[in-house]
Amino acid sequence: MQTTTYLEMADAQTIATAALAEAQKNNWLVTIAIVDAGGHLLWLQRMDGAAPLSSHIAPAKAHAAALGRRDTKGYEDMINNGRTSFLSAPTIEGLLEGGLAIIHQGQCIGAVGVSGVKSNEDAQIAQAGIAALGL
Repeated sequence: MQTTTYLEMADAQTIATAALAEAQKNNWLVTIAIVDAGGHLLWLQRMDGAAPLSSHIAPAKAHAAALGRRDTKGYEDMINNGRTSFLSAPTIEGLLEGGLAIIHQGQCIGAVGVSGVKSNEDAQIAQAGIAALGL
């Protein structure tokens, strides 16, 4: 048997605080979602003024990153490069840049999804959150 590392509520709060600070520093209105390794929602925060739709997109990005154990930009690039059949993959939505897997000691322990600004800016916010864990 192996020992599993998992995100605790304090970790989710650390990620959310850092991600929120990055968004505020840039005057970006977003929704931040944090999920565990199974894609289950641990944290959802929609900033005042962020588009209501972003509260659906951010968790979908996080879910896809966690289940795929990789950043969602790879999925977006794959689809944009012509592999549109991947859109038929079951139970996966949010195949846009802005979902980042949290990898610790080679294991995916969760993911962060951000929605509300340009996709690369969403990813920048998510990366700031993950960096706060100091993994």
